[in-house]
Formats: sequence, C-alpha cells, structure tokens
Amino acid sequence: MLKKTVLTGAAGLGLLVGLAAGAQAQTTDITLQLKWVTQSQFAGYYVAQEKGFYEEEGLDVTINPGGPDIAPPQLIAGGGADVIVEWMPAALAARERGVPLVNIAQPFERSGMMLTCREDTGIESPDDFPGKTLGVWFAGNEYPFLAWMSRLGLATDGSDGGVTVLRQGFNVDPLIQGQADCVSTMTYNEYWQVIDAGFTPEQLVVFPYADQGVATLEDGLYVDENRLEDPEFVEAMAKFVRASMKGWEYARENPEEAAMIVLENDASGAQTEEHQVRMMGEIAKLLATGEGAGRLDPAAYEQTVETLLSSGGDSPVISKAPEGAWTHAVVDAAGL
Repeated sequence: MLKKTVLTGAAGLGLLVGLAAGAQAQTTDITLQLKWVTQSQFAGYYVAQEKGFYEEEGLDVTINPGGPDIAPPQLIAGGGADVIVEWMPAALAARERGVPLVNIAQPFERSGMMLTCREDTGIESPDDFPGKTLGVWFAGNEYPFLAWMSRLGLATDGSDGGVTVLRQGFNVDPLIQGQADCVSTMTYNEYWQVIDAGFTPEQLVVFPYADQGVATLEDGLYVDENRLEDPEFVEAMAKFVRASMKGWEYARENPEEAAMIVLENDASGAQTEEHQVRMMGEIAKLLATGEGAGRLDPAAYEQTVETLLSSGGDSPVISKAPEGAWTHAVVDAAGL
C-alpha cells in the first residue's frame, strides 16, 4: 500500500503557498478487487466512492471489476490488490492451497444462491433430482452444490441414481433451451434473467441453499494474513471497512440512486437501469444491518466450514477446519 501527500489550500494558490501554509494531508491508496463485473452486487463500494465516504477517511480507493477470467485470490497473492471480495468457500479453499486469506468483514449475512428448476420437469423436491441434469457454476462456486449432493447421497457423475452435472456458463441458457432441468441462480441476478426470458414464477421451482442447510457465506472482504501484522495496514483497512459499510447502508436506503451510481461506473455498457435497480432491491435483503453490521458471525462461519468439510465425499473442498481464517480486529478498530 502506497501513501501519497495531497496538498490542500485555497483554490488557485500555488504549490509553494500551500507548503508555506502547512496544509498537508496524508492519503492512503487502496485497491479493491471485485469478484464479478460491475453491478449492484457491489453497489456499496461504488456508493462509498461516489459519496466521498472513502475520501473522508483519507483513502483513495481504486475499484477493479472482476469477470470470468479473474480469480481474486490469485490477484491478491500476486500483489494486484490490497483487499478482495470473495465467497468464503473459494477463500478457504485458496487458504488451504497456501494463499493466506483472512476474512476481515462480512457485509452479506445471508446467501443468495439457489437452484432454479423448470416446473414442467416434474421436480418438486430434492427427492426428484436423480436422473436429472443440473447446471452448476464452477471456478469455486460449485462447492456448496457438491456439499448438498453429498448430503443427499447423490453421485454427480451421471451414473444411475445420481445426477448429471452440466458445467454452466454465467447465464441461464441451459434452462431456457431445455438442456438442463435446473440451473444455478442468484436471487438478485440469474433468477430474474429466467423471468425476463418469459417464464413466470409459477413455472419455476426454486431451492434456496439456505433452506437446504448448505448455505455458505458470500461476498466477504479478504486480505493477506501477513499484512495484518502491520498496524498501519490494519488502520487503513478499518477505515476502508467503515466507509464501505456506510456505503452499503446508503445503498440499502437509496436503491435507485445506488443503481444509477453503479451504471455510471459500468464501462461495458452492458447493464440496464431496470435490472440494476431490481438487483439492488434483492441485494438489500442479504445485507447485514443494524448494530454490528459487517462483523462476521462465527456461527455462520462454522456452518460454512461444516458444509465444505461434507462436500465431495472422499475429496472435500477443505481437508480440515481452518485456523485463523477470520478476524474481528479490523471491524473492532472500525468501531463496528
């Protein structure tokens, strides 16, 4: 993390005058790497930037969008980010592989992941899954699904009595085109893509992972454990988390404005106002609110770990319960 000196003073005065007046302030540069592309899923960070909440804390934050070819744990391991947004299953898996990620804050307290099925396939409950084709996201997003199938005792190799797994791209085409009986969706994004494609809620059967007992924590903030040994870094992260949670609270209370701020930052031009406003409304339902918002709930962490340990049969996502994978030191310093 780099620090730079910013000179302040009356408009129009030159450098020497500013120095003579002693009007100097320290600004800390922070790079945030998002898990996915610019959308309302990350509205709190864009709002904090637009509303000056980071600036008020003396921070200059660069927000880098993600994408299908971007793995935040790899980026932070290579020094390409100071803090990342990541799902806990991927973060804990990376930690076991040697990338010392630590959760410093958890803005999202509920999972938005679901399996969405066509009603005309005859699926009414998980008992109807055998013999069906289920679309699954990979690249670290498959872990809760594998844990769920393991608990159900269903093989995922397409064998008799099990399910066939279709490696789903980040769209819902397999469901719409009838290539899969069910696909992975988020409450705030892909589910509504199915609706926009012409399906009605009555034509769909949804299975929220939270209702199946295999929900895992999503969209937490993670840093390199080694950097937490530096008090200045902890202080900077405390300021970042405090400003970010302020941004999330503003976004929750002002969803339409927050969505517009997201759109202003969408360099791709692929997002629409209607979709982003709707997404922000759904995201608001997942956010932690009130006193202690942003603090990781140890019980939710333990459930995530238990889910991951039960996934994959003889080859679980993680081989043992991690140690030191989260800390309240930063949120404590932030006063949250």
